[in-house]
Amino acid sequence: MSKVLGIVAEYNPFHNGHLYHIQKSKVLSGTDTAVGVISGNFTQRGETSIINKWEKAKMAISNGIDLVIELPTIYSISSAENFAYGAIKILDIMKVVNTLSFGIEAKSLLQINSVADVLYNEADEYKGILRKELDKGVSYPEARQNAVVSYLQDDRYNDVLRGSNNILGIEYLKTLKKLKSKMNPVAVNRKLVSYNDEEATENFASSTAIRNLLKNKNVDKIKNVVPESSFEILKQNINNGMVVQDISVFAKEILYKLRTMPLSEIANLPEVSEGLENLIKDASEKTNDLSEFIEIVKSKRYTQTRIQRIMLYALLGITKTDMEMSKNIVPYIRVLGFNEKGEKLLANIIDEKSVDIPLITSVKKFESENNNIEYKRLLEIDKLATNIYTLGYDKHSCANLDYTQPMIK
Repeated sequence: MSKVLGIVAEYNPFHNGHLYHIQKSKVLSGTDTAVGVISGNFTQRGETSIINKWEKAKMAISNGIDLVIELPTIYSISSAENFAYGAIKILDIMKVVNTLSFGIEAKSLLQINSVADVLYNEADEYKGILRKELDKGVSYPEARQNAVVSYLQDDRYNDVLRGSNNILGIEYLKTLKKLKSKMNPVAVNRKLVSYNDEEATENFASSTAIRNLLKNKNVDKIKNVVPESSFEILKQNINNGMVVQDISVFAKEILYKLRTMPLSEIANLPEVSEGLENLIKDASEKTNDLSEFIEIVKSKRYTQTRIQRIMLYALLGITKTDMEMSKNIVPYIRVLGFNEKGEKLLANIIDEKSVDIPLITSVKKFESENNNIEYKRLLEIDKLATNIYTLGYDKHSCANLDYTQPMIK
């Protein structure tokens, strides 16, 4: 069988940097078929995807991804560690992916692998330094960053842990080590712009910059920084009223949930600890503005991203028990779409019966044949995420798309 490349992405939306990454990855790895595991309707920073998961699959397939798999919602809105763990478990269990490629800001894969080794091995000395940093009242990401730099006694690693792509790359490498995966990691340096850059450089812009252009209705400026097919798909979704700009679209729903949840239920949301439920409850009763709510709750210890993820957990009814469950299972393989090459790869996986977990091409069929409690819960969250997401449309909003929307081919 030919070599297969694996990529984990959000494609929110798919832009020229993503196209560069796919093309460069294929050259570096010598692969000719690419599988993409992509987040669905909500993303890892506690935000919305600007277009739905099937439209993102269209963008990916038209630009070099042959088979698109959905990363279940509970992983796609988790911390970087569980986001990476869920995605890599899917690629690994498929048993056909030879190479994992991801973007980094660091100069080399070796540099971030050194950090991954520290975090994977968790030496007693490192854990002691981390505890002291956490005792200072800073956020976990900052405490971890300071602890790694102190443990390695090298200030160069300070910058490594500040890069969004580096952080995810480190988590991918940790998971490869944990699973003892045979996938070979390949890193591609980001082209000209970083994840959070708000300005375009030449024909490249970050997803953040593109979303800002969209929010400010500067659609024509997007044309230069995304592939033509992506622009057409994006424009069609805009015209159809099927764009969800950001999490503030669901402000009323989120605040309603928080106002009506008992303190015990808020305390049972993932990432809520140390009495944070009291602050969340109090803030929800003081404002109907999501930005103001976030400003009230966030602190040095609790970042905006973490608060936004907690809001999504509340909106989707995700509990700490659900999160622990997600960490202890291998998620199902939910196919969103494929081209001819991807269809052959999919047929090969099915024919060889190489996959030990469910491969879903029809939700209805899967539900009628599978009684696994964990998988049913994962899918229940995915379906709810879609149903809530479409409430954010200006037009054409309807429920149950997970049953009615055909796979992209």
